[in-house]
Amino acid sequence: MIQEPSATVHLGDAIAWLQTLDTASIDAVVTDPPYSSGGMVRGDRAGTTTKIKYTGDKANSEYADFSGDNRDQRGWGYWMTLWLSEALRVTKPGGVLVMFCDWRQLPTATDVIQSGGWVWRGLLPWIKPDSRPQLGRFTQNSEFVAWGSNGPMPFEGDCLPGYYLARAPRANEGRQHITQKPVDVLRSLVRIAPRGGLVIDPFTGSGTTGVACIHEGRRFAGCESVAAHHATALNRIAVARGQAVPDGLQGAFDLGEAS
Repeated sequence: MIQEPSATVHLGDAIAWLQTLDTASIDAVVTDPPYSSGGMVRGDRAGTTTKIKYTGDKANSEYADFSGDNRDQRGWGYWMTLWLSEALRVTKPGGVLVMFCDWRQLPTATDVIQSGGWVWRGLLPWIKPDSRPQLGRFTQNSEFVAWGSNGPMPFEGDCLPGYYLARAPRANEGRQHITQKPVDVLRSLVRIAPRGGLVIDPFTGSGTTGVACIHEGRRFAGCESVAAHHATALNRIAVARGQAVPDGLQGAFDLGEAS
């Protein structure tokens, strides 16, 4: 009998959580850390993530704020090196790091992968076909997945895509985080780990990596520092495992008189 993949999400700080994990105990790190990117002035970076920076000054965003997105370039690089070094320790030799970033932080992201001790393996563009064009400019319709390994890695497993073409989730499609990534993209990415292997995400957010692992037969452990997103991740993973009903689909009690 095939055992159902396990999935856990810790509520707390990513680096503190990584320090509790055993050395060489996991197969892959698949994550979407805060970019600390964008914003034209210092005030943008110091504001909430769900007001000015991502929603165009909407005071009443429907999404919860998230932490760690207000570092400057140098601070972001130092912080990234800290957790990437700890993530390397807990990854098995030959294990893999898969990490989202945007074009602004791409140079620093590829540097910190290497300063954290990983072998940088390359980039996967994630192309968003519905990005808004700008007159007189090239359309910024790509984010990137930078990946690396803990030393040499074997030539085995699935052949995986070199790029992804997918829209970001929309509000009417169940989007629950301002920077939520498509499940189909994550389902492909987690296949870099062997079936039954353990994938971790130190920045779990709304839990998309965990959902992908459940669908693809990988075990999952994550960490999220914001209580609202931690609760969302737990619920989405429970839905993926068939242990909960998706939001909006629960049946209603009929409180009318019995006939």
